[in-house]
Amino acid sequence: MEKKALITGITGQDGSYLTELLLAKGYEVHGIVRRTAAPYRGQLERAYAEPGFNSERLFLHHGDLSDAGSLIRLLRKIQPDEVYNLAAQSDVRISFDIPGYTADITATGVARLLEAIQEIKIPARFYQASSSEMFGKVRETPQTELTPFHPRSPYACAKLYAHWITVNYRESYGLHASSGILFNHESPRRGENFVTRKITLAVARIKAGLQEKLFMGNLDAQRDWGYAKEYVEAMWLMLQQPEPDDYVVATGETHSVKEFLQVAFDHAGLDWEKFVEIDPKFYRPAEVDRLVGNAEKVRKKLKWTPRTKFADLVRIMVDADVKLLAGKL
Repeated sequence: MEKKALITGITGQDGSYLTELLLAKGYEVHGIVRRTAAPYRGQLERAYAEPGFNSERLFLHHGDLSDAGSLIRLLRKIQPDEVYNLAAQSDVRISFDIPGYTADITATGVARLLEAIQEIKIPARFYQASSSEMFGKVRETPQTELTPFHPRSPYACAKLYAHWITVNYRESYGLHASSGILFNHESPRRGENFVTRKITLAVARIKAGLQEKLFMGNLDAQRDWGYAKEYVEAMWLMLQQPEPDDYVVATGETHSVKEFLQVAFDHAGLDWEKFVEIDPKFYRPAEVDRLVGNAEKVRKKLKWTPRTKFADLVRIMVDADVKLLAGKL
């Protein structure tokens, strides 16, 4: 009997890759989309274009993490075996401008979803997308599942609530609820408001003569960057384990924004210093200087390891944006 999965945030980067993975494994996949989501299918459109993508077992439903009634209705109707919560207001910089909305969706929305699962008593396994941003002002390097959290943005604070409410429902009600503390993971499907995609799209536009300058904020921030297409495999593996748990998912390597710029512009045959200018408006009110994860637990327990190196990931993204501008994607 085929499994059913319900994905919130299905129209985003991770949601589209997870959809591909689950369909390939024979799942019936259901996704929750907000009525105001634009474009309606988001990054799913990119997945639809992939060879072998089978949309016959993919079903989209209107719903919202801000509306408990819609969550209960959909869970009752679908009766999923697995629920992946990937939905969030996920822009760290914007979270400083809309902290209330960020908290309502990214934090309280998770409580609504967990309570809906608990209320209707379905035996679904639950995945929560936690974030390395929760570590914030880090207490130790590299960061593990036991590193104390010190969030430095409304987004990170909201993710921390979501993380702990997931632990609480696991311990209080016996839910098979796991959290993946994912470090930065990128791809050609990354939203254009994220710094990595902002860079690769700008490189493609500059190379095509459509843009003259790229305005950036803090170039010294260091992150642990991996490939989103591989990270969704770790999400799935967590829900296949006999017992729920929390896992850091990372590469164990750290690179600066400046390094990302250098690799991206070099790949296009351009000198980044000729095109990049600093604009203070892109600085965060509180910075997170360096994040790097220790993924030993996920490697040992789930047998998962990242395969795509940092420089290769940057080149994949640049090549995809060059093709996108040329109308080939």
